[in-house]
Amino acid sequence: MGIDPRQIVAGILTVTMFLMLGNMIKRQHFDAPVSHHVNRAGSQNFDDNKDSGAAFDSDSSWKEDGATGLKQCWSKSVLEEPEETKGYVTFSLTNGPEYHVSQIADAVVVARYLKATLVIPDIRGSQPGDWRNFGDIYDIEKFVSSLDGVVKVVKTQPAEISTKNLAVLRIPNRVTEDYIAENIVPVFKTKGNIRLATYFPSVNMKKGATEQEEKVTVGCLAMFGTLELQPEVREVVDSMVDRLKTLSQKSDGKFVAVDLRLDMLEQKGCQGSKKCYGPQEIALFLRKVGFNKNSAIYLTQSRWDSSLDSVKDLFPKTYTKEGIMPMEKKQKFLGSDTSEYEKVIDFYVSAESDVFVPAISGLFYANVAGKRIGSGKTQILVPDDSASTSAGNYLSRYVSKKNHMAYSCFC
Repeated sequence: MGIDPRQIVAGILTVTMFLMLGNMIKRQHFDAPVSHHVNRAGSQNFDDNKDSGAAFDSDSSWKEDGATGLKQCWSKSVLEEPEETKGYVTFSLTNGPEYHVSQIADAVVVARYLKATLVIPDIRGSQPGDWRNFGDIYDIEKFVSSLDGVVKVVKTQPAEISTKNLAVLRIPNRVTEDYIAENIVPVFKTKGNIRLATYFPSVNMKKGATEQEEKVTVGCLAMFGTLELQPEVREVVDSMVDRLKTLSQKSDGKFVAVDLRLDMLEQKGCQGSKKCYGPQEIALFLRKVGFNKNSAIYLTQSRWDSSLDSVKDLFPKTYTKEGIMPMEKKQKFLGSDTSEYEKVIDFYVSAESDVFVPAISGLFYANVAGKRIGSGKTQILVPDDSASTSAGNYLSRYVSKKNHMAYSCFC
């Protein structure tokens, strides 16, 4: 009688698990300090964001504390109506939705401080010519109405703005009022119009020191209260989430989203100290903390790759976008020029899954965590190589220690 190939794979996975556990002392944790510098991919270590001692067993991992969402702490009532000015602030959204929320927040904070008019941004991908209108992905009317009384917003760039009277300024993420006063105000007074380009010296989503009430209100509103998907993209995300819940009915209709992108694993930021986990490591981690073969797993990898078979061997209900997206939507959202759509879909499916597991460190993890905290979906498990089988030992410190800046914005 022949040998079943799956028995061979299962044997290899079992041996690999013991090798991983045997070497765990030699490897660094996934969850390292968020103050580390990041590369283009936003990589970081994770030791600061994985709790090593929370009480959290496999049964409670399916419970969503406050799953209906938290109450926003910010209030427009503390703000005065913005004064009319002639100056404009322009900017673009770049690099994907995990960057968009931060770029929006910085631009709104700057425009408010300058009492300038904010121009709705365009969206630019990583490749030349990869350009979209804001309204292709996000709801324009929601964005404008959410900022009513905070900053004046125009939907298109006025004709009088040209490259000659537009100063381009690079600003650090989570820009401070001191930085604005010292580095932006003088240029704005001279030029009258500025274009912002946010850079990310670190992945810093921790709660900051106590700041002025207005600064907190404007920053929180901009980051968590302005961006909503436009209806067609929202419909695609909802259909995929519903499909994954249906596929996981044998595990109480819950599903796990794993941010696992093979191209990221090959980048420099994932080398050296442990910052990222590959398919086989993630499969073993999910099995270790109690997920079973009936669990539905969503991977952010765009297309299926043979290296993902190690996940599917342990969890047959493992899918990428192409496996669960409605057929009639695939041409538009999974075509050759759809990277921005795909990133946005991954971000929102990850934000709305029952459990989120970041296999890759960086801003995607940090900003998905912030969105989940606001909606009450706090089940975020950060992998490492320890021998513990309790899911509670892997709960993100963003949640267990409440050190994410979202906890400054939601009550």
